[in-house]
Amino acid sequence: MADGQAEIEALVRKVVLRTIGAPVAGRALLDEATLRETPIGVTLTLAPDTIITPLARQVAQERHISLVTEASPPPVAAAKSGARRVAIGADHGGYEMKEALKTMLAADYEVIDCGTHSKNPVDYPDIAVAVARRVAAGDVWRGIIIDGAGIGSCMAANKIAGVRAAMCYDQATAVNSREHNNANVLTLGAGLIGPNLAQQIVKTWLGTDFGGGRHAARVAKIDALDGARPVPAVPVPAASPAKTSSGY
Repeated sequence: MADGQAEIEALVRKVVLRTIGAPVAGRALLDEATLRETPIGVTLTLAPDTIITPLARQVAQERHISLVTEASPPPVAAAKSGARRVAIGADHGGYEMKEALKTMLAADYEVIDCGTHSKNPVDYPDIAVAVARRVAAGDVWRGIIIDGAGIGSCMAANKIAGVRAAMCYDQATAVNSREHNNANVLTLGAGLIGPNLAQQIVKTWLGTDFGGGRHAARVAKIDALDGARPVPAVPVPAASPAKTSSGY
């Protein structure tokens, strides 16, 4: 009878191991053989992902062995890659819209706030350049700037080599600026569009890929202009009048 029981247990063990795929990489396995060698009445602390066979649970009950699973460590938040970092900035006129957009963006991106941090007056070129330089340096994936009209920030950002800033006022311009122009900085006018439209524009802009193809050569020509700006002319001193013989 004992031999028959042992055969049954061995057969069940094979089936269980085949079903759960043991050995499983990185996971411990607790079977009845181990528990039969464990002193009666002890408490075993197991890793959270330990595989316990049905026979092991039966033996544990028979031998009054308590099986306790240790607390799982808190999950480690996955680090957001640099390709998903978005820099955002605004002057005092775009401060409230910036704060609202930050909340929306935080669900999917690592947001870098380049200011301003209040409604106190600031100069929009300073904010625009702070965002644009992060984009140009590759520190962030994209940049978003908000001021009253979006125009001045666009002008300032485009002075930074490597930046292709586009002012967008609806979803169509957001798509076009990405598909055709590969814009890497978006500027918005808080005085021209409402918060709901701003969110739609941002989502569309961030979610639209560059079309490439015939557009790639044209964008390359835009980028080439970064190194083709004319050098300011240096005034050349006027030549001294030639001396002539007086005949004397």
